[in-house]
Amino acid sequence: MAKSTNIWTPLLFALTLAIGLFIGYRLQSSAPLIASGSDASGGGRIEELLRFIEARYVDDANSGKLYDVAIEAVLAELDPHSSYIPADKLRALTESMEGNFEGIGIEFLVVDDTITVVSALPGGPSATAGLRPGDQIIMVEDSIVTGVNKFGIDPASLMRGVSNTDVNVTVRRPGETEMIGFNITRAPIPVYSVDAAYNLNETTSYIKINRFSATTYDEFVKALEENMELGNTRNLVIDLRDNPGGYLQQATKILSQLFPQKGQLLVYTQGRNSRKVEYKTNGRAFYNIQNVAVLIDEGSASASEIVAGAVQDRDRGIIVGRRSFGKGLVQEQYPLSDGSALRLTVARYYTPSGRSIQRSYEAGEDAYRSDLNRRFDEGELTGSSEAVKDSSEIYFTNSGHPVFGGGGITPDYFVPLDTSLNNDAFLRLRQQIPAYLFQYIRENPSLKQHTTLESFISNYQLRLNDVLPALTKRVLADYEDGIGPLPARLRPELALFFRARLARQLFDNSAFFQVLNEEDPVVLEALRLMGQPDVMTAARPELSASGRQ
Repeated sequence: MAKSTNIWTPLLFALTLAIGLFIGYRLQSSAPLIASGSDASGGGRIEELLRFIEARYVDDANSGKLYDVAIEAVLAELDPHSSYIPADKLRALTESMEGNFEGIGIEFLVVDDTITVVSALPGGPSATAGLRPGDQIIMVEDSIVTGVNKFGIDPASLMRGVSNTDVNVTVRRPGETEMIGFNITRAPIPVYSVDAAYNLNETTSYIKINRFSATTYDEFVKALEENMELGNTRNLVIDLRDNPGGYLQQATKILSQLFPQKGQLLVYTQGRNSRKVEYKTNGRAFYNIQNVAVLIDEGSASASEIVAGAVQDRDRGIIVGRRSFGKGLVQEQYPLSDGSALRLTVARYYTPSGRSIQRSYEAGEDAYRSDLNRRFDEGELTGSSEAVKDSSEIYFTNSGHPVFGGGGITPDYFVPLDTSLNNDAFLRLRQQIPAYLFQYIRENPSLKQHTTLESFISNYQLRLNDVLPALTKRVLADYEDGIGPLPARLRPELALFFRARLARQLFDNSAFFQVLNEEDPVVLEALRLMGQPDVMTAARPELSASGRQ
């Protein structure tokens, strides 16, 4: 028994000493005990630092904001496309990519500080309830919602909500003396990624894609069915200008509709910790598409560049426009515990010839973000100088046509940016057109005679002098420095935009592009090239002269 006591006595003394030291520390300081957690690799130091700040800093510190700043600082050392998405922004981003949200289904503008309905989406809750374009939303439930800018009202938050919940909306309808109330039941609202689909002429269909969301492929195939099968066209123009990208799988599924053969490489991804993954055609093309033209510009990125790169490398069609953005990094999204998310770059995209789409970001994020300004200043976008081509980054298409890596997709046929459209007077007048159209439609009841878009395009005539005074008055109300003279060569451009926006207001979103494309130089060049006996040689004249260079 004595022997057992001798064993436990030192342990009891040690435990008593440890408890005494702990109580002494607590009496000396009211600060919480902080776990170190650091190791040889530096892990845990950020947590440790922030806990010290929270425990000992002289003033109150917003720990949530500090965590956000710390995360963003870490990601800034990686690449321009690894990002942290706070929880409050993640939902809106997810909705745009998944192809739907929950709400009442209207498109609106704030006109004279009042929410004004541009359109009630067909088949949506507002269209079913009876809302019309031009209706001004005065109340939502019992709250007056005029003075949107003055009182900082968020119109979208008023309309959105969980499906099958009701919202009462009171509107002022032009021509009606009494306000009208509607009870609208919220529902899932589709967000379309195909802006327009119609036939440019008897042989060529046109499809405009604004992003690659979860529903893009289905929308694309539906557009092919309506225009190529029923319209009997055989050529296709895919407009990817200003398309920032989206889901890779949607892009590769669309590409499979352009290649009848199975097993052709379209794109592959590879990273330091990611194995090489190849995406190939599935051999299930539904339509006999012959000539293809893909339209790109400096706003085309990511999945848009994958489509353009595969079409170009495989000599499947022609690329028309200006060099694309140059985003060839693959992000994976990881959910975080507070509802936010991390988008981390894990691999790079490579076209079939092996070229990387991604442009360099070694000069830092500021230089990377301002690259378009550099390209404009150096004359690349306007055609006064060519894109800089790195001879060490030369690749070849199936036919031997040289293409260059180092950032973005260089088109087969270049169409310059029209810098005259940057005129201040033109831009300020054009900015006023969407809001002014509500007044214009009320004052021109004869517009009702155009029951079809075809009738509108053929018969509607705009006299620009009839609308310039009203547009100028609106500009003067918004800009203290007034407005300069509108150059004569920009009058047709302003009239074209007015007609396109009016067509959109009277018909649908596709009507806007159908009118605008009548004089779009990139679309017109694509059509001209596709009308040549040898489309590829017309876009790449050096092929017939010297072959592989």
